[in-house]
This record gives sequence, C-alpha cells and structure tokens, in this order.
Amino acid sequence: MSDQETRPPSDFIRDLVRADVSAGTHGGKVCTRFPPEPNGYLHIGHAKSICLNFGLANEFNGVCHLRMDDTNPTTEDQEYVEAIQRDVRWLGFDWHDKMFYASDYFGRLFEIGEQLIGSGHAYVCDCTEDELGRDRGTVTQAGANCVHRTRSAAESLDLFRRMRKGEYNEGAKTLRAKIDLASPNMKLRDPPLYRIKRSHHYRTADAWCIYPLYDYAHCLSDSFEGITHSLCTTEFESARELYDWVVAAAGMPWVPRQTEFARLNISYTVLSKRKLLELVQNKDVNGWDDPRLPTLAGLRRRGCTPEAIRDFCARIGVSKNLSTVDVALFEHTLREDLDARSPRVMGVLRPLKVTVESLPSGTVEELDAPYWPDGREGSRKLQFTRELFIEQDDFAEDPPPDFHRLAPGRTVRLRHAFIVTCVGVIKDRDGNLLEVRVAHDPKTRGGDAAAGQKVDGTIHWVSAEHSIPVEVRLFDRLFSTESPGEKGGDFRKDLNPRSLEVLQARVESSLQHAAHGTRFQLERLGYFVVDSDSTSNGLVLGRTVTLRDSWARAAGKAVKPAARVKPVSKQTAAAPQELNESASALQSRLGISADEARTLDGEPLLRTLLEEAIAAGAAAKDSAALICNDLLGELRARKLAQALFGGAQIAELVGLLRAGTLSSRLAKEVLGEMLAGKGSPAEIIARGGLTVITDSAVLEAVAFKVVAGNPELAARFKAGNANVLGALLGIAMRESAGRANPKALREALEAALSGK
Repeated sequence: MSDQETRPPSDFIRDLVRADVSAGTHGGKVCTRFPPEPNGYLHIGHAKSICLNFGLANEFNGVCHLRMDDTNPTTEDQEYVEAIQRDVRWLGFDWHDKMFYASDYFGRLFEIGEQLIGSGHAYVCDCTEDELGRDRGTVTQAGANCVHRTRSAAESLDLFRRMRKGEYNEGAKTLRAKIDLASPNMKLRDPPLYRIKRSHHYRTADAWCIYPLYDYAHCLSDSFEGITHSLCTTEFESARELYDWVVAAAGMPWVPRQTEFARLNISYTVLSKRKLLELVQNKDVNGWDDPRLPTLAGLRRRGCTPEAIRDFCARIGVSKNLSTVDVALFEHTLREDLDARSPRVMGVLRPLKVTVESLPSGTVEELDAPYWPDGREGSRKLQFTRELFIEQDDFAEDPPPDFHRLAPGRTVRLRHAFIVTCVGVIKDRDGNLLEVRVAHDPKTRGGDAAAGQKVDGTIHWVSAEHSIPVEVRLFDRLFSTESPGEKGGDFRKDLNPRSLEVLQARVESSLQHAAHGTRFQLERLGYFVVDSDSTSNGLVLGRTVTLRDSWARAAGKAVKPAARVKPVSKQTAAAPQELNESASALQSRLGISADEARTLDGEPLLRTLLEEAIAAGAAAKDSAALICNDLLGELRARKLAQALFGGAQIAELVGLLRAGTLSSRLAKEVLGEMLAGKGSPAEIIARGGLTVITDSAVLEAVAFKVVAGNPELAARFKAGNANVLGALLGIAMRESAGRANPKALREALEAALSGK
C-alpha cells in the first residue's frame, strides 16, 4: 500500500461529512451509495466515485449501497449488472447485503406519482417532445404554459392510471411536475417525471410500460434507502433543486443531501459510456475488456492492479474544479505499484540471432538468476547456449554516437550470463543482416567484468533452443490527440492507428506455465501480463506499461484545466516572474487551494486574469475560486475560447459577492451575461434587478408564506426532523427568484417555524 493510500484523505466533501457527523445531522450516520446505470461497463471515471463513496462509508463507520439505477429498459442488461458487481469487488469494495435496484421501487414510485397529482404537484401532458422543448423557453425567456397544465387532478389521475394500463402509444403522454415555467433553472420548468416506453425490462419483463425518469427516481430511491450524502458529479448541480423539490413535494420523511464534485477527465481518453459503446459496436476495439479501453474490465485485462487505481484516485483528490489529468500520472502510479510486485524475467520482442562461436555446439551453461533486484528470495535457471536471441535494436553495424550496445568489435554484458564481443556478422545476398557472431569470456560468468575490462553496456537475451515462442501485444494510447473530438468532429477520427502492435517474440523458459493474469517485468522492455487469450498451445502477453516514465520529468503537467481559456484583457498583464511561479509557490503566495493553483499553473491567461483582479483590489482566494470554478465552468459549457473582459470586471464581481449585494447563484447569471458581452456586473445587475434581498421585512414575508404553504414540511420540522429545513429553504429561495440572502432567509425561516 502506497503512502497515498495510508495518508488520511482530506477534501471538501470529507470536511462536509465530518461536520455533519459532528453536528449529529442524520443522527450522525453516514450512508452513501454508488448508483450506476447498467447500460455499459464501468470505467476509471467511475472508479473515482466508487473510491469516494465506499471510502467515505469506511472512514466514518457507515455503509455504502450499490444500486442499479435501471429506469431505461432500452439500454440496460443483466450483463452490465454482473460486470458492475465484478468490477466493484475487484477494486476492493463490498456492499455486503446492501444491493438495490431502482426497478424494485417501480410500485412505490408510481404511487408517489399519483400522490403528486392529487396534491397539485404534477399533471399529465399530451405535448410531443418537440412541443415540450419549444414551450420550455430559453435561458432568457420564460416557458409557456401548455393547455394541459390546468387539467384537474381527477382527470390527470385517470390518464396516469390509463398510461399504466398501456392504453396509449409511446410518446403520447407524459407525467410532468408542476413547478415554475419562469424559473431561471431550466430543470424546474415542469420537467417530465414519467414517460411511456413499450420496451422489455431485463428485470421486470413486461410488467410496466411506463418508466420513471432518472431525476424523479434517483432522489426518491436515495430517500427510500436512507442515504445521507448523495454524491454526484458537477453536471448534476443544476438538478439539485429538482432533487430537493421532488423529495419535498413527495413528503418524504428522509431528506438526503446532494453534493457535487468534478468528474474525472484524462488526456488521450474518452470517458463517456455512449462513446465507449460506439467504439465497441463499431469494432474499433475488441469488446468492453479491450486493454486499450479505460474500462475497469480493460484495465484489469491489461494488467493494472486495483491498488494502483485506488492510489491514482487518492492522488488526484476530490474538488469542484473542472480539470483534465494527464494520462502520464496514471502510468506513473501504475509503474510504482508494478515495480514492487513484478518479478524480473527476460524476453526478446524482435529477435536477432546471435551465435556464440566460442561455445561448442550442444553445450548448455546453466545460470542462476534472481527474480528480484532488491535481494528478495526467489530465482530461476537460465540456459546459456551457442545460439541466442537479442533485440534487433541492441545491435548496430554502424552505431551512432552514445550507442551503448553491441556493434562490430564492441563488448557488452549479457544480463546474468557472460561478457561477449562481436566478432562478425552474416548477411543475405541483399545485404540484410541475418546473424551476429560473438565470442564469450568464460571467466566472466554471471556478467562480472575482469579488472580493466571495458564493457559498452548490458543487454538482455534468451536461449534460441530453450526459450518459448509467444505472441506479444504492445498497446499505445487509443487516441492520437490529447482531447479526442475536441473540435466538435467525430471523435473516432482521432483514433490512433498504431494503438496495437502484435509481435511474435521469445521469452525465457521460466514462463512456460505462467497462468492467466500473471504479472512480471520483461527487463528493459516494460511490465507485462499473461492475457486471457492464452491457451495450452501458446502464451499471449500484453504490455501493461513501458518502463520509461515521462511523468517523473514533467510532474507539473499532471492536472490542467480542461478548456484552453484565452481571456482578452485591456489591462496590464501579470509580471513574467509571477507567471513563471510553480503551482506550489502560487498556492503559498496567494493562499489559494492546491487544485486552484494547479489549474492556474496550466493556463497562463487565466492566471493573468487573476493577477489583474488582485491588482484591482480583489481578494485572491475569492477571485481564484470564481475564475477556476464559475468562469472556467461557464467557458466550457458555452464552448468559448475567450472571455471578453478583464480582471477589473472580475474584481467588481468579487466585491459584490463579498458585500452580500449578490448571491453566488446570481453571480453565475451575471457572469453568463458578461460572457455574452452584456456589460459590466453593475450594469447587468441594474438592468436585471438582480441585487440580493436583505430587507428583513421582505424575507420574513417570504418565510411565512413558504411555511404556511407547506404545512406538512413545517409539521415534520416541528416534530424534530431538522433535515426538512433544507427543502424549505430551497422552496423559499425559488419564491424569492434566487435573490434572497441565504443566511438571512434561513434565519427568517427558523423564526417563522418557531412562531417568533
């Protein structure tokens, strides 16, 4: 186990959970879940979530559920369920008896749908998918009520039950939440909760022809299971309000807390199940467990260890920053792990025949060779014979400068064997090299040079007679570009045509009976594993990773922002020496987080924007958080390459946030308007009436209205269920159009609930 695994982890989610446990929230319990959709194989991005959810449960003496969010029968399959279970166990985690399926809740979810209709929170809609999209409006224009929104509860209930009975065609009707078609959050504009799908479900067969949507089923499943902390990636941040709304509208006694973290992105890799499925279906790869894929099945077949993957997840940490991890960091972590567990053996990938002229035919010199370079016990026998194989690259008839291998007249050490000198070569009629002739020094058994003897280098070898033929598969990165499909084209056009090279090689006889999954290092060539395609008639070896470690020389490239941001600024650029600071120096000077420092270190122009904001009087920590999280996220979402404003505008926005004039939620809206070229923060706020409401009388009125309008939630709070306060606060924030000061509004709600 590495230092990374033994070091107590620390990140904003663990700090949040630690605070909740200390405060007795949810009774001081921790219950997390890993909730994959069984529509594909898990990949290394899922490993980050698995390690986080199961890791938190272990650290805080809690439990972690494994739940299949299987609400889409058209894409899900039992094969994927079994693969997911296999991968989670392989990573080293166990859900024990906490295995769940969203499909087990179909009956309860349908009943809650009926309740939502009865309470006026849902209605059946006949609009087509195109009509639904059109009537939702845009980010700057409110949605429009459809004619079905005013249907009576009785009519909607009858239609919903008839949907259940299968009386309507697919797409004819949906059950929609009745929330707010003018909400700035598009997710709240009467989203669909149920749709008709006439598809066979892998578990429930044909018992259902209507299925709940993810945003409806997911939060209720969390509540059914008593999940305390619902952890998801940042693309679900906008769905958090809907998550809270559904739980509150359904009157659920258990209110989980959703928190978002940044998903894992890795260079030269795609981590989209849709894209991975496309690669599999188009036969660009050989199935889900192709060693070139980032699936856990592929990584396992490639020879990666679960320990290395867990270590990698610990190294990259958990944050909200959108970033891309250099694949070299993963390879470096893998090498560190394999170095400690892989015995050393020898093999020749591209054999070149060598004849030892000084050794009589039929002679076999048996040599003892250790498996480990550090003195650990364990060795094997090597056979040194007249005919050997070496690597083609280890011989040069006309060697370049600094060539420290075999050449005419040169002397090298054969690993664990003897020192030999090249005395000639044999070629065919066309001048192609066929064979190298050498003489060995019998006094150098074991490779020990005589006093004063010059040796040009050490190379590996195998006996031509005793070595065994094997098929070797050398894997390169599946994609030839750092960000496949980045320019909006077909990501498959970025596939690397040389991602797989198959060689007919030779390896030493000690590997004759190596079992599937056996890992070892072929000296000077890399780390290898015995592939599952091996048979009793022949071994197939796959290279897990090369020995060369580019990461050790360029560790600063580990994490970089996922978008190349080019802010256009009319202000003075940051001083060159400031831009040349390392990430650690930047973190120390400005007092910002390590993640923010790494993000800024990778993007000098973002860095310039920060230095300009600081020069304009803004606090460094607040500015860095805004730039690395909100600005970078907006640029990625809008696919923009630059920001049409400078650090002074960032400083102005940060100042408004610190003064409480603007909420963090509204700040994102203002930032979006700034990116659209709509003016300065002050101009946008004045034009849109976006200032934060701090007037106590106004906030009290909002609080009393929300409490009066939600008597069931208020009663549960008064009965001692403090968890519902978050749901009430969400409702109250929507009532204020997101403009209320959250802290002041919470205080007003607590006062209203206590009757003060």
